[in-house]
Amino acid sequence: MKNYVLIIALLFSLTSVGQEEKPNLSIKKAKGEINLDGVLDEHDWNDAEIAKDFYQQFPYDTSLAQTKTEVRITYDENFIYVGAICFDELDGKYVIQSLKRDFSYPISDAFAVFLDPFGDQTNGFSFAVNPMGVQREGLLQNGGSRGVTTAWDNKWFSKVTRDQNKWIVEMAIPFKTIRYNEGIPIWGINFSRNDLKRNENSAWSPVPRNFNIATMAFSGKLNWDEAPKKAGVNLSIIPYGITEYSADFDNDTSNFNLNGGLDAKVAVTSSLNLDITINPDFSQVEVDAQQTNLTRFNLFYPEKRQFFIENSDLFGQFGFSKIRPFFSRQIGLNQGRAVPIIGGLRLSGKINENWRIGLMNIQTAKSQLLELSDSNMIDTLTLNPDNFTVAAAQRKVFKRSFIGAIIVNKQSFQTENVPQNNYNRIVGLDYNLASADNKWMGKIFYHHSFYNNQEKRSGAHASWLMYNTQKWNIHWNHEYVGENYNAEVGFVQRSNRTYWRLEPSIERKFYPKRGPINNHGPKLYINFFADSSFRTSDLLIMPHYKIKFQNTSVFELHYHEMFTRLLYATDVTFSGNNPIPSGIYRYRNAMMKYSSDRRKRVNGNIKIHYGKHYIGKRFAFEGALAYRQQPWGILSMKFSLNEIRMPEQYQNATIFLIGPKLELSFTKNLFWSTFVQFNSQAQNFNINSRLQWRFRPMSDIYLVYTDNYNALTSFKHNEYYTQMNTNIDLRKGKRNRAIVFKFVYWLSI
Repeated sequence: MKNYVLIIALLFSLTSVGQEEKPNLSIKKAKGEINLDGVLDEHDWNDAEIAKDFYQQFPYDTSLAQTKTEVRITYDENFIYVGAICFDELDGKYVIQSLKRDFSYPISDAFAVFLDPFGDQTNGFSFAVNPMGVQREGLLQNGGSRGVTTAWDNKWFSKVTRDQNKWIVEMAIPFKTIRYNEGIPIWGINFSRNDLKRNENSAWSPVPRNFNIATMAFSGKLNWDEAPKKAGVNLSIIPYGITEYSADFDNDTSNFNLNGGLDAKVAVTSSLNLDITINPDFSQVEVDAQQTNLTRFNLFYPEKRQFFIENSDLFGQFGFSKIRPFFSRQIGLNQGRAVPIIGGLRLSGKINENWRIGLMNIQTAKSQLLELSDSNMIDTLTLNPDNFTVAAAQRKVFKRSFIGAIIVNKQSFQTENVPQNNYNRIVGLDYNLASADNKWMGKIFYHHSFYNNQEKRSGAHASWLMYNTQKWNIHWNHEYVGENYNAEVGFVQRSNRTYWRLEPSIERKFYPKRGPINNHGPKLYINFFADSSFRTSDLLIMPHYKIKFQNTSVFELHYHEMFTRLLYATDVTFSGNNPIPSGIYRYRNAMMKYSSDRRKRVNGNIKIHYGKHYIGKRFAFEGALAYRQQPWGILSMKFSLNEIRMPEQYQNATIFLIGPKLELSFTKNLFWSTFVQFNSQAQNFNINSRLQWRFRPMSDIYLVYTDNYNALTSFKHNEYYTQMNTNIDLRKGKRNRAIVFKFVYWLSI
């Protein structure tokens, strides 16, 4: 307890660290009409204050940008208007990845605006365009330190024109699209410009190069001549209709389904939003990029479904990445298969400058899923109806820090009566630190689970502290999870046993004044796991050296010293071979990584791993290669090969994954992508092809084809599996197939 008091005192004291004065920009109401044509010829543009003299953020951050950018801003009753002149005196083509929405900012020429309507430097919005007029919007969470969450989509408008030595941006951002509090006369704001021909990233309000350019701690101030008011009735109704034909070849069944549902977004206030969903459809969830897993623990796949995106950090950022009390993918999905949802409500947002709240309730229906049992028979898995309730609140303290509380409840229903013990609950409290200058960040939390009268060792707690400057990046992390801590609606990588984790690291960077290297330096990373008696169970000591070049390519060398205590016989090749006995294993290996200049039309990355693997040896080769025919096409390939060689009494294993992908952008509104994945570990060959037509803002028509084959019978790469006794006729190779047509319409009132 004494140590916790010291940690808390340290975290609170760090919030007082100061920061330099921010630049200011005034915004005045437009007297006339703004015509969104990409030409800044209206009188109000001439009358607006100009934000110019951007500062370099990359490759250096000590001087003004060489690429000139000028920004103006105004507004009327319905829109915030942003006008930018992006000067470009260099010859050559722009770097454009594709015409598809939500492009990657770091690898595209672009102009972006970052809005912080609450001035809390914690949450905000980003809107960006590239020289071809392609839009990108997203949420700023956790102070923007991890960049922009582009999974969020909403309505806004823009127009781009191109000239011989410049390109001009004109944006119209509806007040109804963003969340803000009425009566706040000063917002946070910043603008950034990425010029990849010159290889320069810059910002109006300077951002040190060791931070993400979207970091809100460095935003300037936007001074309103009159504090914005609520923008009238704000209601969006989003109905959908879907037609699907599917075939299950394992069970020799086929289905033709017609379905429909409705989502609605209601602005209770200008900063508080109510989401309503009735019979939501998650069939358009993007196919997960498959991963090879050579660990003994679960993999974490991120949430991509629209219903859970807005204010997702309010619910989903409690705890740490490997200890989450709430993880939305536990709702409506069971091992990647859709579970029907009857409906749900979600209220989230700001109630004033200091308080942020969220309340969610979702009800699933009784369902039956088919699965392959351990004896290779088809079983029917019956899932009872579940009700999920999540309540969260955040209270701002000091400049940028906040305290958060969360309650998660899962209640299963077997009959009309509620069973007494068929529930799972989590109660948690987090303190999040962020200093004014962003050099110090941290978190400390305690969570407790309640289920089946399990009271002892049902808690989880952790602390994290980071010090980040241009020269030094130092992390401290501790975690504790009790064996009875059970987060059924969350994510815990190691469950059902008590463990401690310590994860310190220290990195030193050097910045040459000239030459091809931007920065380089060593890093020491330690990952230590122990059991309830603090006896070592896993230990990784990883010194490595990283070199980042001026052309954005990166080279790394790693050395791994590893210790593993196996508590029971384990198949460390994860391919069905004979397990190695329990005991202590010490082994070491090395790794080399290289990522090429992604501005080039042909680019890629590679990682080579070689050394000991428990009592065997492992050679791993993985990476990606892409060719870009800008701006309309990208052909890419991801691949992974793991060769594991074991002693004679054990079987060797070859595990590989390959995933070619073709993306075509016929226009800014018509896209086609085809994704193929062959994963020998998951025993699956998957084809997913999707045609998307955005016929009006936020309204789409999809045509999707997906096909899955049993990789073992189709490709016969592992004799062990093909010799298994099975009652399923796998010689066909086919698993399932589906064709989906979906219509989504966004109606704003």
